[in-house]
Amino acid sequence: MSEMVHIPVTIYRGGTSKALIFRPENLPKDPDERDRTILAAYGSPDPRQIDGMGGADSLTSKMAIIGKSAREDADVDYTFGQVSLFNATIDYSGNCGNISSAVGPYAIDEGLVPAVEPVTPVRIFNTNTKKIIVAEVPVENGKPKVEGDFPIDGVPGTGARIVLNFLDSAGSVTGKLLPTGKARDLIDTSQGKFHVSFVDSANPVIFVGAEELGIRGTELPDEVNANPKLTDTLEEIRGIFAVKIGRVDDWRNAKAVSPAIPKVCFVAKAQTYPASDGRMIKEDEIDIVGRMMSMQKPHKAYAVTGAVCTGTAAKIPGTVVYDLLSQEARGQNQIRIGHPSGKLEVEVDVEEVQESILLRKAALARTARRLMDGQVYVSKGKVASIRLETPPKKKSDE
Repeated sequence: MSEMVHIPVTIYRGGTSKALIFRPENLPKDPDERDRTILAAYGSPDPRQIDGMGGADSLTSKMAIIGKSAREDADVDYTFGQVSLFNATIDYSGNCGNISSAVGPYAIDEGLVPAVEPVTPVRIFNTNTKKIIVAEVPVENGKPKVEGDFPIDGVPGTGARIVLNFLDSAGSVTGKLLPTGKARDLIDTSQGKFHVSFVDSANPVIFVGAEELGIRGTELPDEVNANPKLTDTLEEIRGIFAVKIGRVDDWRNAKAVSPAIPKVCFVAKAQTYPASDGRMIKEDEIDIVGRMMSMQKPHKAYAVTGAVCTGTAAKIPGTVVYDLLSQEARGQNQIRIGHPSGKLEVEVDVEEVQESILLRKAALARTARRLMDGQVYVSKGKVASIRLETPPKKKSDE
């Protein structure tokens, strides 16, 4: 009988996602053994994740490792991992903004950061992107507030408003705000040519116009899933840029070895459409419609880092996003994105300095809640039997 190992863990909802949060001292120090242990805890690889804590959905198959930081400019170090359902892979190449909203409350709850009322700023060093995020966490009676009147579409009810400011988020993975050096590129795919914009702010995202894809842009997740030509085309586009930034040598390998980075999103002009819950999202309530893919499936809401990147792209003349905005929206710092579950607002401030775009601010608000503390049990035999996928290859000249 295999010996069972138990690991302390906390489950948090951050924004529209959920994650298991680990402390670094409770995980194996060897990276491969650590990843095999985490995969076993989630029950991956398995589409149902039935033998683990994963929720059989990319939005609930996320993890975080959080500990005290030794950096002078940060309170805690935070590593995000996207746990694959289908492969023995944990993708650490980018960050998750929704899970980032759970880091501040967790740090205060765990005593990693002293509570200061009414708002505690928590300086978070994201090890994935090597960037600082400042979370403004409302505090009451020495604890992070949970109850509040702030709603986010995609989560029932309301909660305490947590503001996230992604400092210096340009070039989070590639080192460049515009990784190809251009606001717009024309690429060849097996389905034809597409104009796309590749922007790296908080996470690298490829934007393509819905009209060029032959769709409305307001499709809900089930409709996207039912269109394999569309999802295959989006994955091919994503794979082409995974090659360009050195994640893989062949775009066909991107799904296996770099499934989360870069991200891909199709966008359309503001228009009225029904959200997943039947509410009508009105054209005058939003500035652009966006549908983001997450691990080859449509995101049921919208990635926070994707929102930061969308808001940044909205401020750069010539991008696919910019060209779909009204003249009024182009002059605003607040960009309202219509997504499958409703809408999301992000504040972005950019400045042109010597013909370069400087990102001054990228901020938005989320809610978060601690769901459970406990132990996750994994079998040593299961850990030993998991064979990790080959890590993404990087070009030496990138």
